[in-house]
Amino acid sequence: MTDQRNLLVAILLSIVILLGFQYFYEIPRMEQRKAELAQQRAEEQARLPAPTTPDGITADGSPVPIPGAPAAGAPQDRSQVVATGQRVRIDTPRLHGTISTVGARIDDLTLADYHVTPDRSSPEIVLLSPAGTSQPYYAEFGWVPAAGTNQPVPNASTQWTAPADPLTPDRPVTLTWDNGQGLVFEKTFAVDQNYMFTVTQRVRNNTGAPVSLVPYGLVSRHGTPPTLGYYILHEGPLGVFNGTLREYKYGDVKEDGNIQYDTTGGWMGITDKYWLVSLIPDQGGQFRSQLRHTSANGQDRYQVDYTGQPVTIAAGESTETTNRLFAGAKQVRLLDAYAEQYGIKNFDLAIDFGWFYFLTKPFFYALDFFGTLFGNFGVAILVFTVCVKAVFFPLANKSYKAMSKMKALQPEMTKIRERFGDDRQRMSQEMMALYKREKANPVSGCLPILIQIPVFFALYKVLFVTIEMRHAPFFGWIKDLSAPDPTTIFNLFGLFPWDPPSLLHLGVWPIIMGITMYLQQKLNPAPPDPVQAKVFMALPFVFTFMLASFPAGLVIYWAWNNSLSILQQWIIMRRMGVKVT
Repeated sequence: MTDQRNLLVAILLSIVILLGFQYFYEIPRMEQRKAELAQQRAEEQARLPAPTTPDGITADGSPVPIPGAPAAGAPQDRSQVVATGQRVRIDTPRLHGTISTVGARIDDLTLADYHVTPDRSSPEIVLLSPAGTSQPYYAEFGWVPAAGTNQPVPNASTQWTAPADPLTPDRPVTLTWDNGQGLVFEKTFAVDQNYMFTVTQRVRNNTGAPVSLVPYGLVSRHGTPPTLGYYILHEGPLGVFNGTLREYKYGDVKEDGNIQYDTTGGWMGITDKYWLVSLIPDQGGQFRSQLRHTSANGQDRYQVDYTGQPVTIAAGESTETTNRLFAGAKQVRLLDAYAEQYGIKNFDLAIDFGWFYFLTKPFFYALDFFGTLFGNFGVAILVFTVCVKAVFFPLANKSYKAMSKMKALQPEMTKIRERFGDDRQRMSQEMMALYKREKANPVSGCLPILIQIPVFFALYKVLFVTIEMRHAPFFGWIKDLSAPDPTTIFNLFGLFPWDPPSLLHLGVWPIIMGITMYLQQKLNPAPPDPVQAKVFMALPFVFTFMLASFPAGLVIYWAWNNSLSILQQWIIMRRMGVKVT
């Protein structure tokens, strides 16, 4: 019995350690890191010249400086850079932005559906920014000469000829450039109603001799962006190569310098918590992909790129290649739809579903279904919790009966401890005889806790990583289920105009969760060891403070789950004639 109690205590203490590490170490570290990065960016903007045009790529994938880079200068405001020069406007229901006719880059993109705050009048999320700003982030497609070819090809400084019409889901746009030596290049950009660009590149060879070129695509990001730093969330370069997901932190790429894969099919890009910019080459073709880091003018640069197989264009002939770019929000259903439509293997893994993928993704679909049905993801969490309780009802019912029987045996157990307190071996024998005589199993009460652990972490993942929960309101003061409860008892829930530090944010829902956890503890049989009993009774208070920084949706789930468990256990105890205290 002692070993069984120790196992339960070890499990609970492990959870406390994990949550405590997150609360007392990870969160302060992330806030400090954000402040350091903000200060670093401010200092860079004050003292550094603007980044020059990034490195290009050659047919063998090695970096080479692109000639004709714009002159260095102080970083400019994003709106000023976008307003300079000729651009092709992007106008879709979900994307706003432009394509630069210099370099034919997709380098100006905002997300029409997503805003900085839950207030719809706040600015749209900025995804891509052009060179010349403090932190450029863009995508580019083109050609590089194959071995033995010396024909000029377009580069980052090339001025393309573009139409005046905007790019819309119903109207592709084609940019052209003539190298003056017999090669005519075209890029046709198309976009769907969501976030998928299709880029078709054509080359006409009027030189009178064969020409060999290699297609490429790249995503380049200047500066190391601030990341949340959670160990359960990946942010940075990633890709699926030969069917296997590979994830790299910015520091990993910076340390390795150049990570290379030869693969057939797959995709590669750079991800934030909710946003993804990903290259999707021809899924039937072979290509070489690289994740690389360089540094110029004191600024880190991260690039994900690929080069395809060389293409030989006979005299008087033409060739074309079609590739895609995803630039937008990581919506689960949308990524699944693209994966099926274009045969993109494991595209949904751009969302960090984690080790509990087999639970996390079905949980998301269940929550999404209920959220659509009821029009509120908070209500969806409540309904989903009822469904989970119903699935595990037979097992939980058996466990609660066992716990109720142990509760009824508390007086007998107290007498045994008082009688044989000085002889622990005899006390254990008498306890085991009591359990055998009354057909009680002290381990059965642990099962609800063990079952809840993977469900808890899987639901935590869903609420934390899926964008569908971002800015999803519940009722009252909860405007974002993916963010912590914004209230705190330390300013009487907003009655006083004082914003306490993050460690003192203890909202209404964490307090409700703590109360329900305490009431559930009172229904359970107390551990025979007084020290263990004190540890167990302290857990609700510890968890109340720890979960204050967790997403409100998760705290609501835990409070509601506790309430359902209390009701179920109370009914069982009443039926068994156990006194409820």
